[in-house]
Amino acid sequence: MNNFWLKIGFLGQFMFTMRFVVQWLVSEKNQKSTIPFAFWIFSILGSLLLLSYAIHKKDPVFILGQSFGIIVYIRNIMLMKKYKNNRK
Repeated sequence: MNNFWLKIGFLGQFMFTMRFVVQWLVSEKNQKSTIPFAFWIFSILGSLLLLSYAIHKKDPVFILGQSFGIIVYIRNIMLMKKYKNNRK
């Protein structure tokens, strides 16, 4: 069972790393700093996985940090969708 949670923790960390890789590649392509939609998706996925891991480990500091992050990531997606819908 410990192996399962270790994998969840590493997968969550991988998702967090991927969001920076995606942001970097898109920014290089656009030749300006850009935060793409995929950044927020990887942020939510990574945060949910790391939150699950933190709950399993019963780490209140980690739980609080990841819980707040999820709210920020979801709100950014909502703002992006609102902006996109207003442009139509």
